[in-house]
Amino acid sequence: MQLIGISINHNTAPIEMRESLYLSEDEIRQFVPILKKTILSEGFILSTCNRTEIFGVPNNPDFSSEDLRLKLQEFKNVNNCTKNNFNHFFSCSAIRHIFKVAAGLDSLMIGDSQILSQIKASFILAQELEFNSTIMNRIFDATLKVGKHAISNTNIGEGAVTISYAAVQLIQKIYSNLKNKNILIIGAGETSELALTHIVDKGAEKITVTNRTFEKAKIISEKHKTKILKFHDFRNQLQLFDVIISATSSPEPIVTFADMKKAISKRKGAPIVVLDIAIPRDFDETVNNIDNVFYNDIDSLKTIVEINLKKRQQEIPKVEKIIEDEMVLLFNWYNTLNIVPTIKSLHNYFETFRLDELSKIKNKVSEKDFEKISNMTRRLIGRILHNPTITLREFAENNTQTNKALEISNTLKELFKLKD
Repeated sequence: MQLIGISINHNTAPIEMRESLYLSEDEIRQFVPILKKTILSEGFILSTCNRTEIFGVPNNPDFSSEDLRLKLQEFKNVNNCTKNNFNHFFSCSAIRHIFKVAAGLDSLMIGDSQILSQIKASFILAQELEFNSTIMNRIFDATLKVGKHAISNTNIGEGAVTISYAAVQLIQKIYSNLKNKNILIIGAGETSELALTHIVDKGAEKITVTNRTFEKAKIISEKHKTKILKFHDFRNQLQLFDVIISATSSPEPIVTFADMKKAISKRKGAPIVVLDIAIPRDFDETVNNIDNVFYNDIDSLKTIVEINLKKRQQEIPKVEKIIEDEMVLLFNWYNTLNIVPTIKSLHNYFETFRLDELSKIKNKVSEKDFEKISNMTRRLIGRILHNPTITLREFAENNTQTNKALEISNTLKELFKLKD
């Protein structure tokens, strides 16, 4: 299969380099016509925070993945990377890589299902830009099939593999419904915001954010539509919250044993779930000794993450089996492309003779008898062509017999003067 591709990702280049080659949707809309005019007849572009990838069918068999790399760097006016910062793919390796990405095997976090929706979006954009045809359409369908099967038929995406998501999953084990729970997020950094995003996805609505720098808290609050609590006052309000997630950069604890003891007392024993995902810890570790305080720090959450990662890694062979099975189907289909026109022409050739002979007797027999003769000759032609059609397809679908299929196909064309 004449398919080439390149990938610059978290395994091949630092974030600064990946950022320099990131393609926005507007840039992809500008770049695709350039690729169509110069290198690829059809293809697609996937560009996310962790990767930029281009795959497609070359206009000329002399074009290689290196041509794609140079064209991308030229378009982005980037000269700070080399061939070694890219993975280069051709034919089988290109298909296998696309399938692995869709199944989450090539993600920063094994089993990341978000990448599948990003791939789907890139396919839709390619279709909108008329950057797709027979081969890419089939690859699109097969890729989405692999991704969906990996998610639904294996546990490759099960269990939290980030600290923030593990924290949220742990909360759900205690409170199955978060909609009416009051939640406090302490901190406004990346970790805090990631936890906030996860907890919103799980249905939480009553969320409050506090941070030492009020402006940072305000930015997150407006983005996620939460309440804001002034940092100097949050210790006096701890009793209002069912869940507290803390991830500040404070060098020492910001919540003491006495603070939590006081909060639990005011709640008359109602529990508080505390997820301390800061390094160093934001809570005095002795709060774990207070009745009805369910405290977990980053070490306990790391244990959960490590267990889940091992479980996901155990699922890799199952996903790889899905990928290999789909690759066989795809290449079997591809191998038949050259002989399908011959089969159609052969059937049309016999059908033309059948109709011609039928026309000679149409006015010599009754309408009822003519219909019987027509049906009989149709079945007869079908039986005559059945074995040759099946055998030719089997040769084409067998990778070791592809050349033989082409030889037979060419012979049939010569014998019957067939036209595709």
